[in-house]
Amino acid sequence: MSGGILRPKRFWKEARAEERPEGFALLLDGREARTPGKNLLLAPNRAFGEALAAEWGAQGEHLDFETIPLTRVLNLVIDRLPETREAVIDDAAAYGGSDALAHRTDEGELADLEREAWDPLLAWAAEALGARLEPVAGIMPKDQAPEALAALRAAVAELSGLRLIALHELTTLSGSLVLALAVARGRVTPEEGWRLAMLGEEWQALRWGRDEEAEARMARRKAAFLQAARLWDLAGED
Repeated sequence: MSGGILRPKRFWKEARAEERPEGFALLLDGREARTPGKNLLLAPNRAFGEALAAEWGAQGEHLDFETIPLTRVLNLVIDRLPETREAVIDDAAAYGGSDALAHRTDEGELADLEREAWDPLLAWAAEALGARLEPVAGIMPKDQAPEALAALRAAVAELSGLRLIALHELTTLSGSLVLALAVARGRVTPEEGWRLAMLGEEWQALRWGRDEEAEARMARRKAAFLQAARLWDLAGED
């Protein structure tokens, strides 16, 4: 038992992915794995299927749910996403109206850093996505152009399955739909994307010092962000 959560004992020796007409099934000692909803656990492609099998193959004496993130997200996509897809799209698209890259410090060194780091991504969004967001300085809100928000929503709504979940995760963890799309579409690497998202936090830490608990929380968020980027890549055109 760990953290008060019962960890099931490992009951399989071999985990592997087997190709099926609909995708790649996870087999545990030759038996098909299923989701909590009793659906067949099917990966969209060989790379994802093999990564899924690797998660299960790497387990020790007991199953640790924290170390099977691909399985957990695939369960979610198969069992729940068909009914919640529109809500997920709405939630991610809503970040466009308050995108972190468009909300700036009033003035000073940090404002200059934000302008230098974030303006190129806003310019990219305008050119590549047709979404021109205007930077907003200070605490007063500013409505963005409806056509820009519509373009961002369209970029989310065209996604399905695992890639929709991956983009949603990238967005909520960074606070920026523009940044999430830039990482997903290869405009910046996941590591660079996280650095850009945490520009203000890093500036504050360098100026005022680092807090151990805050650093630990940030490390967990970064790991989740990088895992979401890996999910996007593994998902392919699912």
